[in-house]
Amino acid sequence: MVQALAIDRVRYRRADGLQFLRVLGTGRGSSTAPGTELGRTALFCLFDSEHDADEFIRIVERRRYTKESWHVKMRGAGGHGSWRGREIPRIMLEGVSSTSTTPSGAPLAMITRADVRPRAWRAFSRDARVVDRELHASEGLLAVVGIGEAPVLRLGTFSLWRDAASIQRFAYGRPEHSRVVQRTRNEDWYGEEMFARFEPYWSTGTWDGRDPLRDMVSQGNNIP
Repeated sequence: MVQALAIDRVRYRRADGLQFLRVLGTGRGSSTAPGTELGRTALFCLFDSEHDADEFIRIVERRRYTKESWHVKMRGAGGHGSWRGREIPRIMLEGVSSTSTTPSGAPLAMITRADVRPRAWRAFSRDARVVDRELHASEGLLAVVGIGEAPVLRLGTFSLWRDAASIQRFAYGRPEHSRVVQRTRNEDWYGEEMFARFEPYWSTGTWDGRDPLRDMVSQGNNIP
């Protein structure tokens, strides 16, 4: 997988209209605790235009030896923090009206990621497993995967939720999650962090045999 990640960083970085690219490894199954699933990767990209995004998806879908792929297009819906110095939530919201809001009951995606300080790694790994159990017991979770730029220290999550209320219940209603969030702040675990919300509006393909956004957003086997 390490070789594939390195090749993909070179393979895709010159795509037309590409503003930002991260080629990521993934965790085991749906676990968000530290771990690696060989042979499965994720891409997070920002593009200048819808057309550039569509062309990129076409290129990725033609990749040889791919057993399964799932693609989602998203609009920024808020958040804070940065990813290797780039303020992704702010960039995603540029040009979006300040009065626009996500429709009530619409699905949302969430990306969390952090550069964990080496001294905090053991505590982070232990508490990540506790939070993962709470996460999977949360009402409204549609799908989740751990993501990372490296097997350790630079890790995050990508999750899909039925609506904003589901995210709120997990973020503020789960005791272990609240405890761990407070601990990360008190003990300064992260050198950099980002929490970003997105509104998914189109998806295609399958993720573990299904599209978790089926019947919730625009879909199709072909790029619109």
